[in-house]
Amino acid sequence: MKKLLVVIFLVGGFTLASNAQKGVARVYVYHPRVIVGLGAYSPFYPYYGFGYAPYFGYPWYGYPNRPSKMEMEIEDIRNDYRDKIKSAKADKTLTKEERKEAVKNLKKERDQEIADLKKNYYKH
Repeated sequence: MKKLLVVIFLVGGFTLASNAQKGVARVYVYHPRVIVGLGAYSPFYPYYGFGYAPYFGYPWYGYPNRPSKMEMEIEDIRNDYRDKIKSAKADKTLTKEERKEAVKNLKKERDQEIADLKKNYYKH
Protein backbone atom coordinates (compact mmCIF):
# COMPACT_ATOMS: atom_id res chain seq x y z
CA MET A 1 0.00 0.00 0.00
CA LYS A 2 2.80 2.35 0.91
CA LYS A 3 4.67 1.57 -2.32
CA LEU A 4 1.50 2.17 -4.35
CA LEU A 5 1.02 5.64 -2.83
CA VAL A 6 4.68 6.51 -3.49
CA VAL A 7 4.35 5.40 -7.13
CA ILE A 8 1.12 7.42 -7.57
CA PHE A 9 2.74 10.56 -6.10
CA LEU A 10 5.84 10.11 -8.26
CA VAL A 11 3.79 9.68 -11.43
CA GLY A 12 1.71 12.74 -10.51
CA GLY A 13 4.84 14.74 -9.78
CA PHE A 14 6.44 13.80 -13.09
CA THR A 15 3.22 14.68 -14.88
CA LEU A 16 3.08 18.11 -13.27
CA ALA A 17 6.77 18.72 -13.90
CA SER A 18 6.49 17.78 -17.54
CA ASN A 19 3.44 20.01 -18.03
CA ALA A 20 5.31 22.95 -16.49
CA GLN A 21 8.11 22.71 -19.05
CA LYS A 22 8.07 24.69 -22.23
CA GLY A 23 6.41 22.59 -24.84
CA VAL A 24 7.21 22.12 -28.45
CA ALA A 25 6.76 25.31 -30.41
CA ARG A 26 3.49 25.31 -32.26
CA VAL A 27 3.68 25.91 -35.96
CA TYR A 28 1.20 28.33 -37.44
CA VAL A 29 0.58 27.99 -41.13
CA TYR A 30 -0.19 31.18 -42.98
CA HIS A 31 -2.97 30.92 -45.53
CA PRO A 32 -3.21 34.01 -47.71
CA ARG A 33 -6.67 35.46 -48.17
CA VAL A 34 -7.76 35.77 -51.76
CA ILE A 35 -10.60 38.13 -52.58
CA VAL A 36 -12.07 38.15 -56.03
CA GLY A 37 -13.89 41.32 -57.00
CA LEU A 38 -14.85 43.46 -59.93
CA GLY A 39 -12.22 46.08 -59.22
CA ALA A 40 -14.74 48.91 -59.13
CA TYR A 41 -14.79 51.68 -56.55
CA SER A 42 -17.27 50.93 -53.80
CA PRO A 43 -19.49 53.87 -52.86
CA PHE A 44 -19.93 52.46 -49.36
CA TYR A 45 -16.39 53.30 -48.27
CA PRO A 46 -15.33 56.93 -48.10
CA TYR A 47 -12.36 57.74 -50.31
CA TYR A 48 -10.49 59.65 -47.65
CA GLY A 49 -11.61 57.63 -44.65
CA PHE A 50 -11.66 59.12 -41.20
CA GLY A 51 -9.09 61.73 -40.35
CA TYR A 52 -9.03 63.44 -43.72
CA ALA A 53 -6.87 66.52 -43.76
CA PRO A 54 -8.06 68.68 -46.65
CA TYR A 55 -5.13 71.07 -46.29
CA PHE A 56 -2.64 68.43 -47.34
CA GLY A 57 -4.68 66.84 -50.11
CA TYR A 58 -4.30 63.29 -48.88
CA PRO A 59 -5.69 61.20 -46.04
CA TRP A 60 -4.09 61.88 -42.70
CA TYR A 61 -5.05 58.63 -40.97
CA GLY A 62 -4.67 59.64 -37.36
CA TYR A 63 -1.09 60.88 -37.48
CA PRO A 64 -0.50 63.58 -34.89
CA ASN A 65 -0.06 67.17 -35.95
CA ARG A 66 3.36 68.75 -35.94
CA PRO A 67 4.15 69.87 -32.40
CA SER A 68 4.48 73.56 -31.67
CA LYS A 69 7.76 75.17 -30.71
CA MET A 70 6.64 75.36 -27.08
CA GLU A 71 5.81 71.63 -27.00
CA MET A 72 9.21 70.83 -28.47
CA GLU A 73 10.94 73.01 -25.88
CA ILE A 74 8.95 71.36 -23.08
CA GLU A 75 9.96 67.95 -24.39
CA ASP A 76 13.61 69.07 -24.45
CA ILE A 77 13.36 70.22 -20.84
CA ARG A 78 11.79 66.92 -19.81
CA ASN A 79 14.49 64.95 -21.60
CA ASP A 80 17.26 66.98 -19.95
CA TYR A 81 15.79 66.54 -16.50
CA ARG A 82 15.12 62.85 -17.16
CA ASP A 83 18.86 62.41 -17.71
CA LYS A 84 19.71 64.48 -14.64
CA ILE A 85 17.30 62.48 -12.47
CA LYS A 86 18.67 59.20 -13.79
CA SER A 87 22.23 60.25 -12.99
CA ALA A 88 21.16 61.48 -9.53
CA LYS A 89 19.55 58.11 -8.81
CA ALA A 90 22.70 56.31 -9.96
CA ASP A 91 25.06 58.45 -7.87
CA LYS A 92 26.24 56.07 -5.14
CA THR A 93 28.41 58.65 -3.39
CA LEU A 94 25.28 60.08 -1.78
CA THR A 95 23.15 58.41 0.86
CA LYS A 96 19.70 57.16 -0.02
CA GLU A 97 18.02 60.14 1.62
CA GLU A 98 20.28 62.61 -0.19
CA ARG A 99 19.54 60.92 -3.52
CA LYS A 100 15.80 61.11 -2.84
CA GLU A 101 16.13 64.78 -1.93
CA ALA A 102 18.16 65.47 -5.07
CA VAL A 103 15.55 63.76 -7.26
CA LYS A 104 12.78 65.67 -5.51
CA ASN A 105 14.57 68.98 -6.08
CA LEU A 106 15.23 68.16 -9.74
CA LYS A 107 11.56 67.38 -10.29
CA LYS A 108 10.58 70.69 -8.66
CA GLU A 109 13.08 72.56 -10.86
CA ARG A 110 11.75 70.81 -13.96
CA ASP A 111 8.15 71.68 -13.15
CA GLN A 112 9.09 75.27 -12.35
CA GLU A 113 11.06 75.63 -15.59
CA ILE A 114 8.14 74.26 -17.61
CA ALA A 115 5.72 76.60 -15.84
CA ASP A 116 8.02 79.58 -16.54
CA LEU A 117 8.30 78.58 -20.18
CA LYS A 118 4.53 78.36 -20.56
CA LYS A 119 4.07 81.70 -18.80
CA ASN A 120 6.68 83.54 -20.88
CA TYR A 121 6.10 81.79 -24.20
CA TYR A 122 3.55 84.19 -25.59
CA LYS A 123 5.40 87.29 -24.40
CA HIS A 124 8.13 86.88 -27.01
